[in-house]
Amino acid sequence: VFKAVPVLRRRKIIFEKQWFYLDNAIGHIYGTTFEVTNGGNLQPKQEVEETTTETKEAGTDNRNIVDDGKSQKLTHDDIKALKDKGIKGQEIVQQLIENSTTFRDKTEFAQDKYIKKKKKKYEAVITIVKPSTRILSTMYYAREPGKINHLRYDTLAQMLTLGNIRAGNKMIVMETCSGLVLGAVMERMGGYGSIIQMYPGGGPVRAATSCFGFPKPFFDNLHEFPLSKVHSLLSGTFSTESLPSDPEDNALVEEESNGLTEEKQTSLQETEEEPATEAAMEMTQTEEQETMDINAEDAEFKQNREKENVREKQIKQFERRKKLMETAALLREKNADGLIVASKFHPTPLLLSLLEFVAPSRPFVVYCQYKEPLLECYTKLRERGGVINLKLSETWLRNYQILPDRSHPKLTMSGGGGYLLSGITVVLDKGKSDSSNSEALKMEEPSPKRCKVRDLHC
Repeated sequence: VFKAVPVLRRRKIIFEKQWFYLDNAIGHIYGTTFEVTNGGNLQPKQEVEETTTETKEAGTDNRNIVDDGKSQKLTHDDIKALKDKGIKGQEIVQQLIENSTTFRDKTEFAQDKYIKKKKKKYEAVITIVKPSTRILSTMYYAREPGKINHLRYDTLAQMLTLGNIRAGNKMIVMETCSGLVLGAVMERMGGYGSIIQMYPGGGPVRAATSCFGFPKPFFDNLHEFPLSKVHSLLSGTFSTESLPSDPEDNALVEEESNGLTEEKQTSLQETEEEPATEAAMEMTQTEEQETMDINAEDAEFKQNREKENVREKQIKQFERRKKLMETAALLREKNADGLIVASKFHPTPLLLSLLEFVAPSRPFVVYCQYKEPLLECYTKLRERGGVINLKLSETWLRNYQILPDRSHPKLTMSGGGGYLLSGITVVLDKGKSDSSNSEALKMEEPSPKRCKVRDLHC
């Protein structure tokens, strides 16, 4: 069972009815196996050789074993008492074996299965592994398949292969799979090349991408562009709102004006304090002055805070528009090396619009959980032209158990991992109509085939 967790100090992790802290794990290499001890602390598990008796007793078959619930002498309270004493899971499993009346009658395979089942229940063992596309896709498909549009891990592997993802590419990725497809593309590109993520709504979702733990340089060449602006970019009417002047200059002007007003206020206060002569008047004036100073400080603090917030908003807005303009310039070049679409939206309008930004002789891959939208997309592309090698495929996956003398397909398997439409772009000749293309196809029909058809008619 996999779970993505950020490794932080003094942070309580709850995982499969166990809770622990990852403090002791920091500094160890990936792949280290830990045991959960008292207080939720992790301790590296020491490899202990299993003590196997010379004559291992085992039955010939399980036909005489009856599951009546009375074979185990230890009760639930006894097991709980053993846990409270701090006895390790391995010792609890050993006691369960000794107190089982039917264990020795089971076959050797059934005994191994029993031990494995009890170890999983009573031994709190955790292995910290390095995140990868395979592990994260397996985790999401097992725990939350709806968040990744039921994209199975073997289908994701097919997408990366058909899309020719490699270092140095300029890729366009449109996905609503919580950032899993984006993270897979980034991992395969290794920080080289550029990626343009198309996103619907207010901003891109990258929950799964953050689980990969990529270094900061990986995000330097990651750009994002809203889907709502694609039509205007293709029609040539794209323009961001008027870019604000450098926000730092505006803020400096405001600070200077604030400084002047403060100087004026202090000079006025000094002139007001000069004519006071009597002791009683001085006391009242100092009290009033203190209250005035406190009020003035509060007002100034509020004003400064509001100005800082406005300045931060201006800077963020300026940077966002600047990045948007850079991404638009990249898309205008129309020389992307590939396109990957895996979204909950209908693929036909998405693909037809985004293919305009892909260079000729480049691959594209579209994923959909259902076959019908991709069939419509297939027919539309055939009518439009500009693509070759169109293929609509479905991958079939079955897991196998590989154990000595027990290798066989697992009883349960996935019903479906979705469908893929792949192809390669070519230069689209817009001058010719569909009728002229069909006539050309008829004329290019090989002569032996035409002869056979005529003979059949005769």
